[in-house]
Amino acid sequence: MNDDLLFLAGKSALKRIRENGLGPEDVTIVAGAAGAAKWLGIAELDKVIFSEWLKGRTKTLHLYGTSIGSWKLAAAAQSDPATSLDALADSYIHQRYHGRIIPEKVMAECRKILDLCFPATRVREILSHPVMRFSLSTVRCRGAAGSDTVPVQFLGLAFAYLLNRVSRGLLAIPFERAFFHDPRETPAFFPKSEFPTRRVPLHEGNFHHALLATGSIPLVMHGVRGIPGASPGVYRDGGILDYHPASFSPQGEGIVLYPHFSARIIPGWFDKSPPKRSADPEHLQNMLVLAPSPGFISRLPNGRIPDRSDFKTFYGRDDERIAFWKEAASRGKRLADAFMEGVLSGSIRTKVGSLEACQGIGA
Repeated sequence: MNDDLLFLAGKSALKRIRENGLGPEDVTIVAGAAGAAKWLGIAELDKVIFSEWLKGRTKTLHLYGTSIGSWKLAAAAQSDPATSLDALADSYIHQRYHGRIIPEKVMAECRKILDLCFPATRVREILSHPVMRFSLSTVRCRGAAGSDTVPVQFLGLAFAYLLNRVSRGLLAIPFERAFFHDPRETPAFFPKSEFPTRRVPLHEGNFHHALLATGSIPLVMHGVRGIPGASPGVYRDGGILDYHPASFSPQGEGIVLYPHFSARIIPGWFDKSPPKRSADPEHLQNMLVLAPSPGFISRLPNGRIPDRSDFKTFYGRDDERIAFWKEAASRGKRLADAFMEGVLSGSIRTKVGSLEACQGIGA
């Protein structure tokens, strides 16, 4: 039996899946987390979900992600998701840096990926998709956090870190969420959000700007300015506020499907370190997380999934990093097989476990 994939559901979703299993029409939202290269560990899982399992779906499906989570969902919302997701993974894996890795070089590589994977014709496909409704979020920075001068930006982020230690809601002082969405429909995300949220319709003129902004990792890349349709300012990685997006209404009737590289939902970028907050359990009720099991991860090369830190670990040895990432991504086919077996055979009903328990907030 393939035990490589964990099926973890919130309270309402758990009851529903145990009684009825899971079909494509049961899902109303697919979420994508920030995490840079970690996405490669589940790229094959994403591919089978969009190119096979959801194929033929006719009901509207909302896609929402931040950082790399939005990039992969934008690829999935194209007319040929298998080819698009493969192209994104391949271009991401084959990034190369000569000499010191500085923000200008990272920005250039990211622009190269976006130009290759999201030309104007593909952007039009995404924004006119008959079923998918794509959205992402970034953060508009205030004060020092918006500076591209590294020491000043560092001080701004340190201030934000201290605010977050006191209360996550205090991050509304240096940051504002900017939510970019398909112009045909504005989804009702972010119920009772502690952060001000500005909604901006996506169009061909701002699509690349928004994708680049949501992936602009602080201190690693420059912020993005002059996004058409958005308020003036500096925009950075959407994962700062929504590292693993979970601000979905608990009142919805459908399931939030969450292909994820981790069993844990971490609300914001600063919550990776103490106090290490977990997502609001109320927002997890309708969620189904699909995550690699610890056993699967332990059997990967180097005993882990790819990580952005590999650019430093394999500094000057890009060929070794590329080989590691390609092999780890290829092993993800086992996750894809486990998912399809679970949903098609109905065994998901007995395999699914409690998502709340994995967050350390009780079953």
